[in-house]
Amino acid sequence: MPSAPALTHPVHTPRDPDTPDAVVVDPALVKRAVKAAALGNAMEWFDFGVYSYIAVTLGKVFFPSGNPTAQLLSTFGAFAAAFLVRPLGGLVFGPLGDRVGRQKVLAVTMIMMAAGTFAIGLIPSYATIGVGAPLLLLAARLVQGFSTGGEYAGASTFIAEYAPDKKRGFLGSWLEFGTLAGYIAGAGLVTVMTALLSTEDLVSWGWRIPFLIAGPMGVIGLYLRLRLEETPAFAAEAEKAESSRPKVPLREMITGQWRALLLCVGLVLVFNVTDYMLLSYMPSYLTSELKYDETHGLLVVLAVMALMMVVQPFAGALSDRVGRRPVIAAGCAGFLLLSVPALLLIRQGSLFAIALGMGALGLLLACFTAAMPSALPALFPTRVRYGSLSVGFNISVSLFGGTTPLVVTALIGATGNMMMPAYYMMAAAVIGGVAVWFMTESAGRPLPGSPPQR
Repeated sequence: MPSAPALTHPVHTPRDPDTPDAVVVDPALVKRAVKAAALGNAMEWFDFGVYSYIAVTLGKVFFPSGNPTAQLLSTFGAFAAAFLVRPLGGLVFGPLGDRVGRQKVLAVTMIMMAAGTFAIGLIPSYATIGVGAPLLLLAARLVQGFSTGGEYAGASTFIAEYAPDKKRGFLGSWLEFGTLAGYIAGAGLVTVMTALLSTEDLVSWGWRIPFLIAGPMGVIGLYLRLRLEETPAFAAEAEKAESSRPKVPLREMITGQWRALLLCVGLVLVFNVTDYMLLSYMPSYLTSELKYDETHGLLVVLAVMALMMVVQPFAGALSDRVGRRPVIAAGCAGFLLLSVPALLLIRQGSLFAIALGMGALGLLLACFTAAMPSALPALFPTRVRYGSLSVGFNISVSLFGGTTPLVVTALIGATGNMMMPAYYMMAAAVIGGVAVWFMTESAGRPLPGSPPQR
Protein backbone atom coordinates (compact mmCIF):
# COMPACT_ATOMS: atom_id res chain seq x y z
CA MET A 1 0.00 0.00 0.00
CA PRO A 2 1.44 3.39 -0.90
CA SER A 3 2.33 5.73 1.89
CA ALA A 4 -0.14 8.45 2.87
CA PRO A 5 0.52 12.04 1.80
CA ALA A 6 2.39 14.35 4.14
CA LEU A 7 0.41 15.20 7.25
CA THR A 8 0.85 18.94 6.99
CA HIS A 9 -0.32 19.52 3.44
CA PRO A 10 -0.17 23.27 2.73
CA VAL A 11 -3.29 23.31 0.57
CA HIS A 12 -5.77 22.65 3.36
CA THR A 13 -4.16 24.27 6.40
CA PRO A 14 -4.05 28.05 5.75
CA ARG A 15 -5.25 30.40 8.45
CA ASP A 16 -8.17 32.79 8.12
CA PRO A 17 -6.77 36.35 8.51
CA ASP A 18 -9.94 37.45 10.34
CA THR A 19 -9.76 34.54 12.77
CA PRO A 20 -6.11 33.47 12.98
CA ASP A 21 -6.85 30.31 14.96
CA ALA A 22 -9.26 28.99 12.32
CA VAL A 23 -8.31 26.45 9.64
CA VAL A 24 -9.53 27.17 6.10
CA VAL A 25 -10.12 23.94 4.20
CA ASP A 26 -9.81 23.85 0.41
CA PRO A 27 -13.38 23.19 -0.91
CA ALA A 28 -11.99 20.90 -3.62
CA LEU A 29 -10.38 18.67 -0.98
CA VAL A 30 -13.58 18.64 1.06
CA LYS A 31 -15.61 17.46 -1.94
CA ARG A 32 -13.09 14.76 -2.74
CA ALA A 33 -13.04 13.53 0.85
CA VAL A 34 -16.83 13.41 1.07
CA LYS A 35 -17.14 11.67 -2.29
CA ALA A 36 -14.53 9.02 -1.49
CA ALA A 37 -15.90 8.30 1.98
CA ALA A 38 -19.50 8.13 0.75
CA LEU A 39 -18.71 6.00 -2.31
CA GLY A 40 -16.58 3.64 -0.26
CA ASN A 41 -19.33 3.37 2.33
CA ALA A 42 -21.85 2.60 -0.44
CA MET A 43 -19.70 -0.29 -1.59
CA GLU A 44 -19.36 -1.59 1.95
CA TRP A 45 -23.13 -1.57 2.44
CA PHE A 46 -23.98 -3.03 -0.95
CA ASP A 47 -23.38 -6.45 0.57
CA PHE A 48 -25.53 -5.81 3.61
CA GLY A 49 -28.40 -4.80 1.35
CA VAL A 50 -27.99 -7.86 -0.85
CA TYR A 51 -27.77 -10.22 2.12
CA SER A 52 -30.95 -8.82 3.66
CA TYR A 53 -33.02 -8.78 0.50
CA ILE A 54 -32.02 -12.26 -0.64
CA ALA A 55 -32.25 -13.78 2.85
CA VAL A 56 -35.12 -16.13 1.97
CA THR A 57 -33.12 -17.62 -0.93
CA LEU A 58 -29.94 -17.90 1.17
CA GLY A 59 -31.93 -19.82 3.75
CA LYS A 60 -32.82 -22.43 1.11
CA VAL A 61 -29.21 -22.65 -0.12
CA PHE A 62 -27.37 -22.88 3.20
CA PHE A 63 -29.94 -24.02 5.77
CA PRO A 64 -32.24 -26.69 4.28
CA SER A 65 -35.31 -27.25 6.41
CA GLY A 66 -38.98 -27.91 5.98
CA ASN A 67 -39.75 -24.85 8.10
CA PRO A 68 -39.37 -21.49 6.29
CA THR A 69 -39.26 -19.61 9.62
CA ALA A 70 -36.36 -21.81 10.79
CA GLN A 71 -34.52 -21.12 7.53
CA LEU A 72 -35.01 -17.38 7.91
CA LEU A 73 -33.90 -17.49 11.54
CA SER A 74 -30.73 -19.37 10.56
CA THR A 75 -29.94 -16.88 7.79
CA PHE A 76 -30.46 -13.90 10.08
CA GLY A 77 -28.42 -15.72 12.72
CA ALA A 78 -25.43 -15.65 10.36
CA PHE A 79 -26.28 -12.02 9.61
CA ALA A 80 -26.26 -11.19 13.33
CA ALA A 81 -23.05 -13.14 13.97
CA ALA A 82 -21.10 -10.63 11.90
CA PHE A 83 -22.21 -7.93 14.30
CA LEU A 84 -20.88 -9.82 17.30
CA VAL A 85 -17.29 -9.35 16.07
CA ARG A 86 -17.80 -5.70 15.12
CA PRO A 87 -16.65 -4.47 18.57
CA LEU A 88 -13.42 -6.44 18.09
CA GLY A 89 -12.90 -4.75 14.73
CA GLY A 90 -13.61 -1.41 16.36
CA LEU A 91 -11.09 -2.11 19.13
CA VAL A 92 -8.44 -2.86 16.48
CA PHE A 93 -9.18 -0.32 13.75
CA GLY A 94 -10.35 2.57 15.93
CA PRO A 95 -7.17 3.05 18.01
CA LEU A 96 -5.12 2.31 14.88
CA GLY A 97 -6.93 5.14 13.10
CA ASP A 98 -6.07 7.51 15.94
CA ARG A 99 -2.45 6.46 15.77
CA VAL A 100 -1.48 5.98 12.10
CA GLY A 101 -4.25 7.98 10.44
CA ARG A 102 -7.80 7.67 9.18
CA GLN A 103 -6.93 7.19 5.50
CA LYS A 104 -4.81 4.05 5.84
CA VAL A 105 -7.30 2.27 8.07
CA LEU A 106 -10.21 3.06 5.76
CA ALA A 107 -8.27 1.52 2.88
CA VAL A 108 -7.72 -1.70 4.88
CA THR A 109 -11.40 -2.02 5.85
CA MET A 110 -12.32 -1.65 2.18
CA ILE A 111 -10.04 -4.55 1.18
CA MET A 112 -11.36 -6.87 3.88
CA MET A 113 -15.02 -6.17 3.22
CA ALA A 114 -14.69 -6.75 -0.53
CA ALA A 115 -12.78 -9.99 0.04
CA GLY A 116 -15.37 -11.33 2.50
CA THR A 117 -18.27 -10.48 0.20
CA PHE A 118 -16.61 -11.99 -2.87
CA ALA A 119 -15.88 -15.17 -0.91
CA ILE A 120 -19.58 -15.68 -0.15
CA GLY A 121 -20.29 -15.88 -3.87
CA LEU A 122 -17.85 -18.80 -4.17
CA ILE A 123 -19.14 -20.98 -1.31
CA PRO A 124 -20.70 -24.30 -2.39
CA SER A 125 -24.27 -24.98 -1.29
CA TYR A 126 -25.37 -27.22 1.59
CA ALA A 127 -26.44 -29.81 -0.97
CA THR A 128 -22.86 -29.96 -2.24
CA ILE A 129 -20.68 -29.99 0.90
CA GLY A 130 -23.15 -30.32 3.75
CA VAL A 131 -22.52 -28.54 7.04
CA GLY A 132 -19.34 -26.98 5.68
CA ALA A 133 -21.45 -24.56 3.63
CA PRO A 134 -23.05 -22.66 6.54
CA LEU A 135 -19.73 -22.75 8.39
CA LEU A 136 -17.95 -21.09 5.46
CA LEU A 137 -20.77 -18.55 5.20
CA LEU A 138 -20.34 -17.76 8.88
CA ALA A 139 -16.56 -17.36 8.45
CA ALA A 140 -17.03 -14.91 5.55
CA ARG A 141 -19.59 -12.96 7.56
CA LEU A 142 -17.15 -12.72 10.47
CA VAL A 143 -14.50 -11.22 8.18
CA GLN A 144 -17.06 -8.69 6.96
CA GLY A 145 -18.15 -7.86 10.48
CA PHE A 146 -14.58 -7.39 11.68
CA SER A 147 -13.78 -4.98 8.85
CA THR A 148 -17.04 -3.07 9.26
CA GLY A 149 -16.03 -2.46 12.87
CA GLY A 150 -13.73 0.26 11.62
CA GLU A 151 -15.82 1.53 8.72
CA TYR A 152 -18.62 3.81 9.90
CA ALA A 153 -16.66 5.49 12.69
CA GLY A 154 -13.75 6.07 10.33
CA ALA A 155 -15.82 7.39 7.44
CA SER A 156 -17.94 9.71 9.62
CA THR A 157 -14.81 10.93 11.43
CA PHE A 158 -13.09 11.57 8.11
CA ILE A 159 -15.93 13.71 6.75
CA ALA A 160 -16.50 15.52 10.05
CA GLU A 161 -12.83 16.45 10.35
CA TYR A 162 -12.74 17.80 6.80
CA ALA A 163 -16.03 19.71 6.89
CA PRO A 164 -16.32 23.42 7.77
CA ASP A 165 -18.09 23.84 11.11
CA LYS A 166 -21.18 25.48 9.58
CA LYS A 167 -21.65 22.80 6.91
CA ARG A 168 -20.80 19.65 8.85
CA GLY A 169 -24.39 18.42 8.96
CA PHE A 170 -24.94 18.86 5.23
CA LEU A 171 -21.63 17.27 4.25
CA GLY A 172 -21.98 14.47 6.79
CA SER A 173 -25.41 13.59 5.41
CA TRP A 174 -23.76 12.43 2.19
CA LEU A 175 -22.21 9.51 4.08
CA GLU A 176 -25.64 7.98 4.62
CA PHE A 177 -26.58 9.03 1.10
CA GLY A 178 -23.83 6.61 0.05
CA THR A 179 -25.21 3.95 2.39
CA LEU A 180 -28.65 4.28 0.85
CA ALA A 181 -27.13 4.16 -2.63
CA GLY A 182 -25.43 0.87 -1.70
CA TYR A 183 -28.68 -0.53 -0.33
CA ILE A 184 -30.55 0.56 -3.45
CA ALA A 185 -27.95 -1.02 -5.72
CA GLY A 186 -28.21 -4.28 -3.76
CA ALA A 187 -32.00 -4.21 -3.57
CA GLY A 188 -32.34 -3.24 -7.22
CA LEU A 189 -30.12 -6.08 -8.36
CA VAL A 190 -32.00 -8.62 -6.22
CA THR A 191 -35.32 -7.27 -7.50
CA VAL A 192 -34.24 -7.62 -11.13
CA MET A 193 -32.95 -11.14 -10.54
CA THR A 194 -36.13 -12.14 -8.70
CA ALA A 195 -38.22 -10.87 -11.60
CA LEU A 196 -36.12 -12.42 -14.36
CA LEU A 197 -35.01 -15.72 -12.87
CA SER A 198 -37.08 -18.68 -11.81
CA THR A 199 -36.95 -19.76 -8.18
CA GLU A 200 -34.88 -22.79 -9.20
CA ASP A 201 -32.30 -20.69 -11.05
CA LEU A 202 -32.11 -18.18 -8.22
CA VAL A 203 -31.42 -20.93 -5.68
CA SER A 204 -29.08 -22.81 -8.03
CA TRP A 205 -26.75 -20.03 -9.21
CA GLY A 206 -28.44 -16.62 -9.43
CA TRP A 207 -27.89 -15.70 -5.79
CA ARG A 208 -24.10 -15.70 -6.35
CA ILE A 209 -24.11 -12.80 -8.84
CA PRO A 210 -24.44 -9.87 -6.38
CA PHE A 211 -21.69 -11.22 -4.13
CA LEU A 212 -19.26 -11.79 -7.00
CA ILE A 213 -19.80 -8.20 -8.17
CA ALA A 214 -18.26 -7.04 -4.89
CA GLY A 215 -14.76 -7.92 -6.11
CA PRO A 216 -14.39 -5.23 -8.79
CA MET A 217 -16.45 -2.82 -6.68
CA GLY A 218 -13.94 -3.22 -3.87
CA VAL A 219 -11.06 -2.38 -6.20
CA ILE A 220 -12.80 0.87 -7.16
CA GLY A 221 -13.43 1.74 -3.52
CA LEU A 222 -9.83 1.02 -2.60
CA TYR A 223 -8.57 3.28 -5.38
CA LEU A 224 -10.77 6.13 -4.17
CA ARG A 225 -9.62 5.80 -0.59
CA LEU A 226 -5.93 5.55 -1.43
CA ARG A 227 -6.22 8.93 -3.16
CA LEU A 228 -7.44 10.63 0.02
CA GLU A 229 -5.27 12.92 2.10
CA GLU A 230 -5.20 12.87 5.87
CA THR A 231 -7.69 15.15 7.68
CA PRO A 232 -6.59 18.60 8.93
CA ALA A 233 -7.63 17.69 12.50
CA PHE A 234 -5.52 14.53 12.57
CA ALA A 235 -2.60 16.31 10.89
CA ALA A 236 -2.70 19.05 13.53
CA GLU A 237 -2.92 16.49 16.34
CA ALA A 238 0.06 14.55 14.96
CA GLU A 239 2.00 17.78 14.55
CA LYS A 240 1.27 18.71 18.16
CA ALA A 241 2.65 15.35 19.21
CA GLU A 242 5.73 16.06 17.04
CA SER A 243 4.67 13.29 14.65
CA SER A 244 5.22 10.65 17.33
CA ARG A 245 1.52 9.75 17.40
CA PRO A 246 1.79 7.94 20.76
CA LYS A 247 -0.55 5.07 21.39
CA VAL A 248 -3.66 6.14 23.29
CA PRO A 249 -4.41 3.76 26.18
CA LEU A 250 -7.67 1.84 25.87
CA ARG A 251 -8.59 3.11 29.32
CA GLU A 252 -8.49 6.70 28.05
CA MET A 253 -10.71 5.83 25.10
CA ILE A 254 -13.34 4.19 27.30
CA THR A 255 -13.30 5.23 30.95
CA GLY A 256 -12.02 8.68 30.11
CA GLN A 257 -14.99 9.17 27.76
CA TRP A 258 -17.66 7.26 29.66
CA ARG A 259 -20.38 9.93 29.45
CA ALA A 260 -19.88 10.47 25.72
CA LEU A 261 -19.80 6.70 25.19
CA LEU A 262 -23.15 6.23 26.94
CA LEU A 263 -24.69 8.97 24.82
CA CYS A 264 -23.17 7.38 21.71
CA VAL A 265 -24.64 3.96 22.57
CA GLY A 266 -28.10 5.46 23.10
CA LEU A 267 -28.05 7.48 19.89
CA VAL A 268 -26.71 4.61 17.81
CA LEU A 269 -29.30 2.26 19.32
CA VAL A 270 -32.29 4.22 18.04
CA PHE A 271 -30.51 4.97 14.76
CA ASN A 272 -29.67 1.36 13.97
CA VAL A 273 -32.70 -0.45 15.37
CA THR A 274 -34.95 1.65 13.14
CA ASP A 275 -32.51 1.48 10.23
CA TYR A 276 -32.19 -2.31 10.23
CA MET A 277 -35.88 -2.74 10.95
CA LEU A 278 -36.92 -0.73 7.91
CA LEU A 279 -34.19 -1.46 5.39
CA SER A 280 -33.09 -4.99 6.32
CA TYR A 281 -35.96 -6.72 8.11
CA MET A 282 -39.05 -5.32 6.39
CA PRO A 283 -38.49 -7.01 2.99
CA SER A 284 -38.41 -10.41 4.71
CA TYR A 285 -41.31 -9.41 7.00
CA LEU A 286 -43.47 -8.59 4.00
CA THR A 287 -42.60 -11.88 2.32
CA SER A 288 -42.41 -14.44 5.12
CA GLU A 289 -44.85 -13.04 7.70
CA LEU A 290 -47.43 -11.18 5.58
CA LYS A 291 -47.11 -13.50 2.52
CA TYR A 292 -46.74 -10.44 0.31
CA ASP A 293 -45.39 -10.81 -3.20
CA GLU A 294 -41.57 -10.75 -2.94
CA THR A 295 -40.91 -8.57 -5.99
CA HIS A 296 -43.49 -5.93 -5.07
CA GLY A 297 -42.21 -5.83 -1.48
CA LEU A 298 -38.68 -5.17 -2.67
CA LEU A 299 -39.88 -2.43 -5.02
CA VAL A 300 -41.67 -0.65 -2.16
CA VAL A 301 -38.54 -0.67 -0.01
CA LEU A 302 -36.51 0.49 -2.99
CA ALA A 303 -38.87 3.46 -3.47
CA VAL A 304 -38.64 4.34 0.24
CA MET A 305 -34.85 4.41 0.09
CA ALA A 306 -34.97 6.61 -3.03
CA LEU A 307 -37.26 9.00 -1.13
CA MET A 308 -34.79 9.07 1.76
CA MET A 309 -31.93 9.86 -0.60
CA VAL A 310 -33.82 12.88 -1.91
CA VAL A 311 -34.57 14.13 1.62
CA GLN A 312 -31.12 13.34 3.03
CA PRO A 313 -29.09 16.46 2.03
CA PHE A 314 -31.94 18.81 2.95
CA ALA A 315 -32.30 17.24 6.39
CA GLY A 316 -28.54 17.48 6.88
CA ALA A 317 -28.59 21.17 5.97
CA LEU A 318 -31.53 21.66 8.33
CA SER A 319 -29.47 20.22 11.17
CA ASP A 320 -26.86 22.92 10.48
CA ARG A 321 -29.54 25.61 10.82
CA VAL A 322 -31.69 24.41 13.73
CA GLY A 323 -29.23 22.00 15.39
CA ARG A 324 -28.65 18.26 15.59
CA ARG A 325 -30.71 17.82 18.76
CA PRO A 326 -34.05 19.08 17.34
CA VAL A 327 -33.70 16.96 14.19
CA ILE A 328 -32.82 13.76 16.08
CA ALA A 329 -35.49 14.46 18.72
CA ALA A 330 -38.11 14.82 15.98
CA GLY A 331 -37.17 11.38 14.69
CA CYS A 332 -37.45 9.82 18.16
CA ALA A 333 -40.85 11.43 18.80
CA GLY A 334 -42.09 10.33 15.40
CA PHE A 335 -41.13 6.68 15.92
CA LEU A 336 -42.72 6.70 19.38
CA LEU A 337 -46.03 8.06 18.09
CA LEU A 338 -46.25 6.65 14.57
CA SER A 339 -44.68 3.16 14.66
CA VAL A 340 -47.97 1.42 15.49
CA PRO A 341 -50.10 3.36 12.95
CA ALA A 342 -47.45 2.85 10.27
CA LEU A 343 -47.23 -0.92 10.85
CA LEU A 344 -51.03 -1.20 10.89
CA LEU A 345 -51.02 0.46 7.47
CA ILE A 346 -48.36 -1.96 6.24
CA ARG A 347 -50.41 -4.91 7.53
CA GLN A 348 -53.39 -3.76 5.46
CA GLY A 349 -51.60 -5.45 2.57
CA SER A 350 -52.53 -3.11 -0.27
CA LEU A 351 -49.71 -1.51 -2.24
CA PHE A 352 -50.85 2.01 -1.34
CA ALA A 353 -51.10 1.26 2.39
CA ILE A 354 -47.72 -0.47 2.49
CA ALA A 355 -46.09 2.41 0.59
CA LEU A 356 -47.68 4.99 2.91
CA GLY A 357 -46.61 3.19 6.09
CA MET A 358 -43.09 2.49 4.85
CA GLY A 359 -42.74 6.03 3.49
CA ALA A 360 -43.66 7.53 6.86
CA LEU A 361 -41.07 5.38 8.63
CA GLY A 362 -38.49 6.25 5.97
CA LEU A 363 -38.95 9.99 6.47
CA LEU A 364 -38.56 9.56 10.23
CA LEU A 365 -35.43 7.48 9.71
CA ALA A 366 -33.99 10.30 7.55
CA CYS A 367 -33.84 12.43 10.71
CA PHE A 368 -31.21 10.01 12.00
CA THR A 369 -29.37 9.23 8.78
CA ALA A 370 -28.95 12.96 8.08
CA ALA A 371 -27.86 14.18 11.52
CA MET A 372 -26.00 11.26 13.12
CA PRO A 373 -22.85 11.32 10.90
CA SER A 374 -22.09 14.84 12.16
CA ALA A 375 -23.46 14.46 15.71
CA LEU A 376 -21.59 11.29 16.71
CA PRO A 377 -17.98 12.38 15.89
CA ALA A 378 -18.63 15.63 17.80
CA LEU A 379 -19.06 13.64 21.02
CA PHE A 380 -15.31 12.91 21.26
CA PRO A 381 -12.03 14.89 21.11
CA THR A 382 -9.68 14.46 18.15
CA ARG A 383 -7.09 12.45 20.06
CA VAL A 384 -9.48 9.56 20.72
CA ARG A 385 -12.30 10.27 18.25
CA TYR A 386 -11.87 7.31 15.90
CA GLY A 387 -11.21 4.82 18.70
CA SER A 388 -13.92 5.93 21.12
CA LEU A 389 -16.54 6.29 18.41
CA SER A 390 -15.65 2.84 17.06
CA VAL A 391 -16.10 1.29 20.50
CA GLY A 392 -19.41 3.02 21.30
CA PHE A 393 -20.87 2.64 17.83
CA ASN A 394 -20.02 -1.03 17.39
CA ILE A 395 -21.09 -2.13 20.85
CA SER A 396 -24.49 -0.55 20.28
CA VAL A 397 -24.87 -1.90 16.74
CA SER A 398 -23.80 -5.39 17.79
CA LEU A 399 -26.15 -5.62 20.76
CA PHE A 400 -29.18 -3.88 19.31
CA GLY A 401 -28.96 -2.92 15.61
CA GLY A 402 -27.59 -5.98 13.85
CA THR A 403 -29.61 -8.35 16.02
CA THR A 404 -32.89 -6.58 15.20
CA PRO A 405 -34.03 -8.95 12.40
CA LEU A 406 -33.17 -12.02 14.47
CA VAL A 407 -34.78 -10.75 17.70
CA VAL A 408 -37.97 -9.51 16.06
CA THR A 409 -38.38 -12.73 14.04
CA ALA A 410 -37.93 -14.75 17.25
CA LEU A 411 -40.37 -12.54 19.18
CA ILE A 412 -43.04 -12.96 16.51
CA GLY A 413 -42.44 -16.72 16.49
CA ALA A 414 -42.68 -16.92 20.30
CA THR A 415 -45.68 -14.64 20.82
CA GLY A 416 -47.52 -14.74 17.52
CA ASN A 417 -47.86 -10.95 17.80
CA MET A 418 -47.26 -9.39 14.37
CA MET A 419 -46.97 -5.90 15.91
CA MET A 420 -43.62 -6.67 17.54
CA PRO A 421 -41.64 -4.56 15.00
CA ALA A 422 -43.59 -1.45 16.06
CA TYR A 423 -43.12 -2.08 19.77
CA TYR A 424 -39.41 -2.67 19.27
CA MET A 425 -38.99 0.64 17.42
CA MET A 426 -40.97 2.48 20.12
CA ALA A 427 -38.70 1.15 22.86
CA ALA A 428 -35.65 2.24 20.88
CA ALA A 429 -37.17 5.71 20.40
CA VAL A 430 -37.53 6.16 24.16
CA ILE A 431 -33.88 5.30 24.76
CA GLY A 432 -32.78 7.58 21.91
CA GLY A 433 -34.88 10.42 23.30
CA VAL A 434 -33.14 10.17 26.67
CA ALA A 435 -29.74 10.36 24.93
CA VAL A 436 -30.82 13.44 22.94
CA TRP A 437 -31.94 15.14 26.16
CA PHE A 438 -28.46 14.84 27.67
CA MET A 439 -26.33 15.50 24.57
CA THR A 440 -24.74 18.87 23.90
CA GLU A 441 -25.59 20.76 20.72
CA SER A 442 -22.67 20.67 18.27
CA ALA A 443 -24.06 22.41 15.16
CA GLY A 444 -21.89 25.29 13.96
CA ARG A 445 -19.23 24.65 16.60
CA PRO A 446 -15.66 23.30 16.26
CA LEU A 447 -15.09 19.64 16.96
CA PRO A 448 -13.75 19.00 20.47
CA GLY A 449 -9.98 19.32 20.49
CA SER A 450 -9.90 21.06 17.09
CA PRO A 451 -9.67 24.73 16.10
CA PRO A 452 -12.54 26.42 14.24
CA GLN A 453 -12.77 25.24 10.65
CA ARG A 454 -14.08 27.32 7.74
